[in-house]
Amino acid sequence: MRRLALVLMVSLLVGSAACVKKQPAATPTPQPPPAPTTTPRPTPSTVTSNVPPPPPVIPPDPSISVTSDPLMAADIEKINKQSPFKPVLFAYDSDALDDVARSTMSANAEIMKKYGTWVITLEGHCDERGTAEYNLALGDRRALAVKNYMVSLGIAADRLKTVSYGSEFPFAPGHDEEAWKQNRRAHFMLTAK
Repeated sequence: MRRLALVLMVSLLVGSAACVKKQPAATPTPQPPPAPTTTPRPTPSTVTSNVPPPPPVIPPDPSISVTSDPLMAADIEKINKQSPFKPVLFAYDSDALDDVARSTMSANAEIMKKYGTWVITLEGHCDERGTAEYNLALGDRRALAVKNYMVSLGIAADRLKTVSYGSEFPFAPGHDEEAWKQNRRAHFMLTAK
C-alpha cells in the first residue's frame, strides 16, 4: 500500500504541475523614446554669411543744396546742354590717353565727386575715316579707356556707363583735319542724377 500511496502522490504532483499555468516570460518594460536632440536655431546675430556688407551710404554734401546750386535744380537735359564736363580728345586711330586727356578727366572727376549721385555715359566717337565696324570698335576702346582712368581717379565704376557711336554723330560737320580732331572724342553725358 505504501507503494500505491507513493504512486498516487507522484501522480497528483505531476497532474497538479500540469494544471499550473506557466507564467509568461518577463517582458521588458517599455522605455520612453529618447528625447529628440535639437540644435538651437541661430539668431540673426549669430548667422554668418559670405555676402559682403552693403557699401556705406555717403550722405549728400550739406553744402550743396538745390537752392544754392543751379546744377542740382536743373534737369538732365539742361545740364547736358550746358555740360560742365569737357570731352576727352584722341589722336588719329588711337585710344591712348595723353597728358591733356588726363588733365581733362581729372577736372571731370572732381565734378563727379561733387555730385556723388550722378551717373555718366561715356560716349566713344570717331572721325569719318575707317569702316563703320572699325570705328565702332575704336569708339568702344576710347570709352573704356576713359572709364578705366576715371575709376583710377576714385569714381565708382557703376557710375560710368560706356557706349560707342563710331562716326555716326560727329561733333563738327566738316571733312578736314580740324573737324576730325573734334570728332575723335569720348563725350560725357549725364544719364541720371
